[in-house]
Amino acid sequence: MALQMQQFDRAKLLATDILKSNRTDRSAVLVLAHALMAQNRHVEAIGPLERVMRRNSDAEIETVLGAVLCGSRRPADGIEQLRRTAARRPPYLPAFQELAGQLSKAGQLNEAIRTIEDALALAPDSIGLKVDLGRLLLENNDRAAARDILIVARDAAPGRPDILTELGRALLLDGDYAAAADAFRHALGLRPQDPLARANLAACLLEMGERDGGETALRAAIRGRPQMLGRAAYALSASSHGRFFFRPSAVAKFLGQNRPE
Repeated sequence: MALQMQQFDRAKLLATDILKSNRTDRSAVLVLAHALMAQNRHVEAIGPLERVMRRNSDAEIETVLGAVLCGSRRPADGIEQLRRTAARRPPYLPAFQELAGQLSKAGQLNEAIRTIEDALALAPDSIGLKVDLGRLLLENNDRAAARDILIVARDAAPGRPDILTELGRALLLDGDYAAAADAFRHALGLRPQDPLARANLAACLLEMGERDGGETALRAAIRGRPQMLGRAAYALSASSHGRFFFRPSAVAKFLGQNRPE
């Protein structure tokens, strides 16, 4: 519960107390590792994870260790660990997903895509893997393939806003603004407080010449979220029907935000 509430210090303290009496308590080690990762203290998680690994063969522990090693500036060791875990049978799908993510971060995007494709060959009905593949294909600028796999995922799980937002991004990048706007509207119907989906909807509306609707959506996206101002400014300036401002303060004022010069 502490982890879910992002109370990482408390989660670490509770896990540490348990580990004082049992240094290899699996659940406590996982809680500790995730809390430390959230605090960018990956190195401290290596020892506890390795202790549990020495006692038991555990795909989840191995996968978390791989992620921790990558976060500890040991990407080669982390990726090698993740490769070993992905080679397990029966397959542990999160290992493939973590491996693909780390390969992508390392600039090995084609190999990341192949990793998820290999996982899909083992679990062809996995919606999560299809979404991961769509994201990676978008990152690789293969918009047509990304669109196709995300449509398959959406049809299989129409109530997932993450699929709708990824499909919307693919459609937006492909210039299909009306279909993209429809995807983002559906996503916002399921998750109204998603500011990035609303900003992307605004970009679609601006490209379609619906300036009033686009600007209204941008104001809603940044309301109470000053970190979204840059995304809003980009949507305004990049659109063929948008606006350009020379100063961030001018954008903020136009969108109803107070920002110093």
